[in-house]
Amino acid sequence: MKQVFQNLKTGVVSVEDVPTSGVRPGHVLIQTRRSLISAGTERMLVEFGRASLLAKARQQPERVKQAIDKIKSDGLLPTLEAIFSRLDEPLPLGYCNAGVVVSVGDGVTEFQSEDRVASTGPHAEMVLVPRNLCASIPDPVADEEAAFAALGAIGLQGIRLLQPEMGERFVVTGLGLVGLLAAQLLAASGCHVLGLDRDAARVELAKRLGMQALDVSRGDALSAANSFSLGRGVDGVLVAASTKSSQPIHQAALMCRKRGRIVLVGVTGLEISRADFYEKELTFQVSCAYGPGRYDPAYEEQGADYPFGFVRWTSQRNLQAVLEAMQQGRLQVTPLITHRVAIENARRAYELITDDRSALGVILEYGSEAAPLRRTVSLPPRAAPRASAPTPTVVAGIIGAGLFTKATLLPSLKGAPVRLRTIASAGGASAQHLGKKFGFAQVTSDFREVLSDPAINLVFVATRHNQHARMVIEALRSGKHVFVEKPICLTADELKQVKLAYEEAAASGAPRQIMVGFNRRFAPHVVKMKDLLSQRTEPVAMTMMVNAGPLPADHWLLNPTVGGGRLIGEGCHFVDLLRHVAGSAIVSVTASALDATGTGGAAGETSVVTLGFADGSMGTLQYLSNGDRSFPRERLEVFCGGRVLALDNFRSMRGYGWPAFRRLRLGRQDLGHRAQFLAVVERVAEGGPPLIPFEEIEDVQLACVEAAEQVGAVTPKPAGS
Repeated sequence: MKQVFQNLKTGVVSVEDVPTSGVRPGHVLIQTRRSLISAGTERMLVEFGRASLLAKARQQPERVKQAIDKIKSDGLLPTLEAIFSRLDEPLPLGYCNAGVVVSVGDGVTEFQSEDRVASTGPHAEMVLVPRNLCASIPDPVADEEAAFAALGAIGLQGIRLLQPEMGERFVVTGLGLVGLLAAQLLAASGCHVLGLDRDAARVELAKRLGMQALDVSRGDALSAANSFSLGRGVDGVLVAASTKSSQPIHQAALMCRKRGRIVLVGVTGLEISRADFYEKELTFQVSCAYGPGRYDPAYEEQGADYPFGFVRWTSQRNLQAVLEAMQQGRLQVTPLITHRVAIENARRAYELITDDRSALGVILEYGSEAAPLRRTVSLPPRAAPRASAPTPTVVAGIIGAGLFTKATLLPSLKGAPVRLRTIASAGGASAQHLGKKFGFAQVTSDFREVLSDPAINLVFVATRHNQHARMVIEALRSGKHVFVEKPICLTADELKQVKLAYEEAAASGAPRQIMVGFNRRFAPHVVKMKDLLSQRTEPVAMTMMVNAGPLPADHWLLNPTVGGGRLIGEGCHFVDLLRHVAGSAIVSVTASALDATGTGGAAGETSVVTLGFADGSMGTLQYLSNGDRSFPRERLEVFCGGRVLALDNFRSMRGYGWPAFRRLRLGRQDLGHRAQFLAVVERVAEGGPPLIPFEEIEDVQLACVEAAEQVGAVTPKPAGS
């Protein structure tokens, strides 16, 4: 299917052929008929993409601070690589969509095939949208009209925050699409409306739609507002302008009566003068998109609606209200359409909104025939390899096309003796970008395409953690070798199932490699550390400090059923490192954590785990989320036989008391990723014992689960289980 993307690094807009998403529970698969380019928001994105790196940095000073902190802890080159990797992500454009339902996921009962719906889906021939971000289109409303529903909902949510009453007088600053839609909705609510803009054509359009309007480049806005309000000050101002200046907010305050209301639905500077607001006791509020539920994973992704009696107007109900206003003739959108462009020519449409200031409502049109539901798309081959180059015996498929795959896995495999065949992601878009960039033969939105392909003998699993166990088991039973990014699973029961599949493969006479992404074992410093400790005759004492930093409360990693929490989801790295250095089985686990209610974090985010090993060694993991990010992230200290090894952030290791070793320092941080992936490819190609024996993987996973249970990050297993 065709979909519109922007490259944030270059600003280039392109139409790509990507796999169609599969239907997920709580979602609706829609064939798009029309979509609307949000001229304000999408113009801003395109202009940001076209800007230089310096200009991008100036627009996001908070990101610059984060980059400086990362440079202090990780070094310059890794930071620059991370920044460029982020900017290289394809950004799906659009959020104003109208089309026909093709199919619905489990749990969706309010929509069915052939229903016409408006949604917040992107510019694509087929879109998969959460049920709560869709609304039925009434029959009299045309598809291109319904494509305005999402923008109308943005304006309507701003109006709801203004709390208008019949007969009140409001100013709408900025007569772009949102401003013109909101002004009509305010008028339909029985309010008097004055629109302000610097564009004479938009001012004339507002007048044709039946409202008062002023071209502020030719008239005084404050005088007009004073006259409009009969000298009393307006009841409120809806700011729908897009500008870096704070002038619209200052001007809105001057226009308002005492205790007036100001709501921002656009994007402006926010340098607010206390004096403007103090004497009048003004209220100011920033409106969030379509309404309650936006950015709430439970509402959007899990389909949990808010109770009607307590949250009258949600994002979905605002979408429906806008469509009903169109049905009743109280909201006119056809006069706002200035251009209609076929989806194939979307790049031309974005040139219109950036180069032609008269462009307002730009509609993308799609063919009437249904787009083919292709879950797998072949990619054009790269240049043929040199005749002298041997054909790799390892053929890889990758499941998951997120940040880890893009920034770590695929760059590490560059130049390795492996043929990249298929990459899969649920949405298909991220896989398509990486597939083209790294030379895959095909991309898919169905991970089972990777497992069923007889040409593939090595599968990399790099999805969210709750999918790891299932995909590892299916890959093993499909006869594949498996690399799974940590953790291997989330629970002890899942571990039993993985172990059973692993043992079944071994018993079949075709043992499979199973490798977990414990890359720090392969780091140069750790390899040297193991060598230095190889002749020890007594236990070691180890302290591992991880300055992990806090995560947002709604981050998926903190969800025990999705990410497993930080001890299972991330702490396993360091439990494995301590076990590897000790070279001995874990025999005891004791964990404690700061009270999450006192730190504002999740259970187990700031924890101390003490491990006892069979040879008498002991290790302490301090996994901390309450530090400063400018402080180094990782430090390992090992005490043994009157000697000490101190590893700082995988850049420098210093020895104390070692006759033949003083320091190993690298020019940049090396966490062992490339060495790990090369070792996996080599082992699959040549055969041999597991890189990490399964009993060690099992040992680490069970220790992490037990630690998470002790600190209350997961529900403890029943007694006797």
